[in-house]
Amino acid sequence: MPNPVRCASFLFLLPLLLVVSTRAGAQAPAAGTDGRADIAKNLANPVANMISVPFQNNWDYDLGTTDATLYTLNVQPVIPIGLNDRYILVTRTIIPYISFNALAPGAPGAGGLGDTQASIFLTTREAAKGGWFLGVGPILQVPTATSRSTGSGKWGAGPTGIVLRQDRGWTYGLLASHTWSFAGPESRASVNSTFLEPFLTYTTKTYTTLGVFTESAYNWTEGRWTVPLEAMASQVLMVGKQPFNVTIGGRYWAESPAGGPDWGLRLALTLIFLE
Repeated sequence: MPNPVRCASFLFLLPLLLVVSTRAGAQAPAAGTDGRADIAKNLANPVANMISVPFQNNWDYDLGTTDATLYTLNVQPVIPIGLNDRYILVTRTIIPYISFNALAPGAPGAGGLGDTQASIFLTTREAAKGGWFLGVGPILQVPTATSRSTGSGKWGAGPTGIVLRQDRGWTYGLLASHTWSFAGPESRASVNSTFLEPFLTYTTKTYTTLGVFTESAYNWTEGRWTVPLEAMASQVLMVGKQPFNVTIGGRYWAESPAGGPDWGLRLALTLIFLE
């Protein structure tokens, strides 16, 4: 079984190498402060008209009876597709790699890809009057897990939507979705889950964003919540003409399944590609 800490280190170094070497398709922001200010504002908006590729590293601690560590790398490309002068489709895909130590003495750990989730939002290029954005569309779960311990084994689908407002550096709103399974092995548990992410962020004039949010989920099959309370800080930076964003944060699990984590950390690197 590969060491999860070594896997985490390698998987985080990989995007760092990419940010230095990847230049195709990217252009420098506009001269002065406006370029990076717009990038920071767009990064706070999950359905902004901007291509970004976050590499989100998560460590959660104190799982099971062995106080094990769970590592999750989420690769989350966000790609807008223009429909006309007003509307765009924004695709948001989450491809996870999951690794954890033994949760009980003598039990094996596990590692591998998790299930992929792909969302498509129909939204507008610019905010409506008052700074409001609204996006709606479908979400699809694809059983890409390479281990029984890292995925549900089920195909799933459902609706997703987002509403948010941006004004004077503030961004606040709600991202929500619901997924039902519709295919997969009968031996695996069905999926019937609601996801809720209320968020509040503030972006400063130095392109720093501070935020609080929760990525909560309710499992209707088992009748239980998972509620991590999270805080983060991020900064838009440049390597040559390539803009990128670094995020650091922590979470406290106010509600988690039996044997679930107590607290966790997040470190993310986001590549940004400008038209």
